[in-house]
Amino acid sequence: MPRRIRTTPETGTPLRIEQLEYIAAVTQHGSLRRASDKLHISQPALSEAVSKLERELGVTLLDRRRSGARISRQGRDLQQHMVEVLEAVHRLRTAAGDQSATTRLIRVGTVNAATSTLLVPAVRDFQEAHVGTTVEVVTAQQAEIQQGLVEGSMDLGLVNELAGDDPPVDLLGTDLLHGRPVVVLPAGHPLTAKDEVTIDELRAEKFVAMRAGYLMHRFAHRLFGSDMPATCHSTDGAEMGKVMVAEGLGVTVLPDYSVVGDPMERAGLITCRPIAGDRTVVTLVLRHRRLDHVPSQVRDLMTGLTAQAARQREGLTGTR
Repeated sequence: MPRRIRTTPETGTPLRIEQLEYIAAVTQHGSLRRASDKLHISQPALSEAVSKLERELGVTLLDRRRSGARISRQGRDLQQHMVEVLEAVHRLRTAAGDQSATTRLIRVGTVNAATSTLLVPAVRDFQEAHVGTTVEVVTAQQAEIQQGLVEGSMDLGLVNELAGDDPPVDLLGTDLLHGRPVVVLPAGHPLTAKDEVTIDELRAEKFVAMRAGYLMHRFAHRLFGSDMPATCHSTDGAEMGKVMVAEGLGVTVLPDYSVVGDPMERAGLITCRPIAGDRTVVTLVLRHRRLDHVPSQVRDLMTGLTAQAARQREGLTGTR
């Protein structure tokens, strides 16, 4: 039986909770097709339900494009109200013992810095207290993550920032970790015998660079100027960069909090050294939308990430 929350005065048509859930699913998954797959309903039925809600409210909630669907500017203006309604319904279902109410998808965008040392442990602890809640980790560049947060396709984002970077005005942020860029080396590399690595020594090595769009790509070009290493590979994200270093394809530069405590570092496959003369500070920031009411499970994951960051800061302090 349809769940009704109010009747629109213009048409007398009941506004159904499922319609709000459909909007949330399309916003989160980025297309009607993917949302329909997740919701296990046909795409035409989903599209018609969304269109009907738009007619009832008299606004365009989704921008439909050939590449997918995104929440519109009018939709973002109403997003806070939709989140509050759906969260209230979630609490009601939980109180009534509805087992399906425990199921929820939380999407976290990450540039891959500190994924293995911070995000994975935090998700593991979160999962123990939230059985049935799915955390989907999406690897993307910083601009994509921030756009996803604004549009509602992501709930949380982990991004790197340099001192002086302007924070996005429409997002909130919490500093989790402060670190320094370090040279990441394979075990047994001659430079591991040094206490620090000079820029000239680093330039002489085969280099694994982050692809354009990542903060460490910007840092590498600031570090080397116009005289980049002669041999450069490139990759998306810190995790693949560390694998390439461990396999002997070159060396790279990453924030120390992405390396210290990493499984490959603990296993002795990679290590790191400071960059001589460099005093750059990199900050790992947890970003989320400006919402008066943050869903409880998202809030709990934020708390878990903050707690794990505090534990990691203690470990990093002892290694510097």
